[in-house]
Amino acid sequence: MNKTRLATVWLDGCSGCHMSFLDIDERLLDLAGKVDLVYSPLVDHKEFPPGVDVTLVEGSVSSEEDFTKIKDIRQKTRILVSLGDCAVTGNVPVMRNPFGTDAVLRRVYVENAAPGSLIPTEVVPALRPRVCPVHEVVPVDVFVPGCPPSADTIFATLTDLLEGRRPELSGQTRFGA
Repeated sequence: MNKTRLATVWLDGCSGCHMSFLDIDERLLDLAGKVDLVYSPLVDHKEFPPGVDVTLVEGSVSSEEDFTKIKDIRQKTRILVSLGDCAVTGNVPVMRNPFGTDAVLRRVYVENAAPGSLIPTEVVPALRPRVCPVHEVVPVDVFVPGCPPSADTIFATLTDLLEGRRPELSGQTRFGA
């Protein structure tokens, strides 16, 4: 039996959705028998592989790196799942939008730092002018809201997808076109 190729991705967010995924606890053993985790911040793979069946994406698209990464992931993934409120709506990361990138960087790295500090040019990723949820950049197949979604919701979503069903999480999930 071929296992489903599963990936998880963390863009601009707090990692709470990945923590909730890990809170599936012993049910992870059930999933391990059905999936190969081919990419994730939980494993050491460096490049996103082709031919991924299901990808769970946590976080908003905030940087040029996020933008490039999510476009590549969409091309290599059959079913893309926006996992959590940052991926679904933009949530907390979009709070920087009204202020603009330059003002936010200046506030963090100059105004609230030691005198003479400058905005770093090598460590901080190039930020996009506007933070957005994943579906504003690429088509999304399944939306799983929550901050973070519960372990039960994540497990139910994965179980349905692995069994070839469209997840039915009424009141918690909406679907892409």
